[in-house]
Amino acid sequence: MAEEIKQKKEGIPEDLKDLVIARLDILSPHKRIHIGSVGEFTKDELIERVKIGDEIGQKIAKIEISFLRALTKGTLLEELNLEN
Repeated sequence: MAEEIKQKKEGIPEDLKDLVIARLDILSPHKRIHIGSVGEFTKDELIERVKIGDEIGQKIAKIEISFLRALTKGTLLEELNLEN
């Protein structure tokens, strides 16, 4: 919990930003990502949001990190099945 509060105050750590940006960079430039009622974004817009660390950038980083953690723990399929 304290780590989560600290991260919100300090933004996204640079090493995590780099990782998230690298993952976003492989997306097709012709695709758009929809984020709930916030709107849709191109990969370049999302990369810029992650770089500046605004609310959307932090949300994308959190989603990507959660995905990678589930993948490395071997719980990705379990988590995907829970959402269906």
